[in-house]
Amino acid sequence: MRTEDFNFDLPDDLIAQFPPAVRTASRLLRIEGNKLTDKSFTDLPEYLRAGDVLVFNDTRVIKARLYGQKASGGQVELLIERVIDEHEALAFIRASHAPKAGSQIIIGNMAPLTIITREHDLYRVRFDASATVLEVLEQYGALPLPPYITRAADGADDARYQTVYAQHLGAVAAPTAGLHFDQAMLEKLDAMGVVRAHVTLHVGAGTFQPVRVDNIADHVMHSERYTIPQATVDAIQHAQLHGHRIISVGTTSLRALESAAQSGQLVAGENETSIFITPGYQFKVVEHLLTNFHLPKSTLLMLVSAFGGYEAMRHAYAHAVEQHYRFFSYGDTMLISRSDLTQ
Repeated sequence: MRTEDFNFDLPDDLIAQFPPAVRTASRLLRIEGNKLTDKSFTDLPEYLRAGDVLVFNDTRVIKARLYGQKASGGQVELLIERVIDEHEALAFIRASHAPKAGSQIIIGNMAPLTIITREHDLYRVRFDASATVLEVLEQYGALPLPPYITRAADGADDARYQTVYAQHLGAVAAPTAGLHFDQAMLEKLDAMGVVRAHVTLHVGAGTFQPVRVDNIADHVMHSERYTIPQATVDAIQHAQLHGHRIISVGTTSLRALESAAQSGQLVAGENETSIFITPGYQFKVVEHLLTNFHLPKSTLLMLVSAFGGYEAMRHAYAHAVEQHYRFFSYGDTMLISRSDLTQ
């Protein structure tokens, strides 16, 4: 398939620039093959049953955007892609001239950080301050809102661009399907007997990188770190044994689960994934997917097209545009049944 096969026209006014007034106030499009049902996110519990497993990504977004200057005075913007250890990180750097290895960048009044080397589009940098990378980011960093949100992050985003269950620092983008849940909704699901399980996948800035090739088979995915706890494996295996369903909250949870099941059996542990899911992929774990609407020609649109069916998703997206659903990170959501379950 070609990248252009995943293009669609999206009016700018459908790109959500702000979150809804309350987390659960979004709309929900239920997709079962070509059957579409317009609902509200608060209707989600009616599609769930006791024993079903909802799998959440509990990563936490770091304040990954830094502004500084070179020794020459030139302005520099860094977007931390990944924290390697307490004092080193990989970062995208925007500057008038590409910095060279050994050069330094001044951030606030801390000790300068040093460019160690360039690794393709990224730079490996060392923070020479006594503070750790995460401590520096917390003091000087800004929340990295996605590029299609055309405003600066404010104080409200510090809370609303995190899920209420976020735990482990390391993501540079939120697992946005989870942004719709508030504590009251989680407690309602608990009372119903719906099982909550967690994975951790630290979402990288590569999630926003465009597909630059014509043939999608030529695209190389960015790599991300994930962890699958043994308790999550146990919950999923118990549900499968007793005929309950596995629902992934977001594409990041799905990618972690499917990556950890490439051997045919879901395995706990920590690993790297660069899995690229496109139409024709055979899913091994996830049966239903809660996810936001994705960018044209993006790897995530390719993933949901593999999951729900290519023609079904084209139909669903056309409906969403016609019905003025809100798109992307702060937008509305959809609940998709896997295509082989709706045939």
